[in-house]
Amino acid sequence: MTRLVDPDVRLSESWCTAVREFQDAGEAHIHGAGLWNLPDATWTAADEVACAAVVAVLREHNDTGTPPPEGQVPGALLWIVDGDPEELVGFVSLRFELNDFLLEEGGHIGYSVRPSRRRQGYAGRALRLSLERLRERGVAEALVTCDDDNLGSARTIEAAGGVLEDVRHGKRRYWLAIG
Repeated sequence: MTRLVDPDVRLSESWCTAVREFQDAGEAHIHGAGLWNLPDATWTAADEVACAAVVAVLREHNDTGTPPPEGQVPGALLWIVDGDPEELVGFVSLRFELNDFLLEEGGHIGYSVRPSRRRQGYAGRALRLSLERLRERGVAEALVTCDDDNLGSARTIEAAGGVLEDVRHGKRRYWLAIG
């Protein structure tokens, strides 16, 4: 069963494998993983020490009692897991409100599925679970974006009910009603 969970060091072996898959695929930026705010050396080693450092930063980010740094909005960085034992299959970034940049390009939800688990429905399930989390936070309509040339992600968003508003700066911008 696919779930969204808080980052946890108990999944360090799976995290390391997932990060290495992204690296081997030449994907330096892992959408939704929250690694953008860490020095590359913190996570590019893809080992247990790196995982522990990443988990500590992500858990601090997810602490709703802590105001976000200037220029950021409240949100949660979560891991997509599935199976028994649980395997980390991807990453989700939820933003509970939008600033100017997120309204233009980033949206409420960012996600990535590790290369070996793509085309297996994980992105769609993670998107639906993300919409549920946003609804719980009182968000009535979510903006979800993807690169204009990312047809797989565009199909995922459209299958979830996304309505294309426009394309800006190479990003498709979809709105999804949360009901």
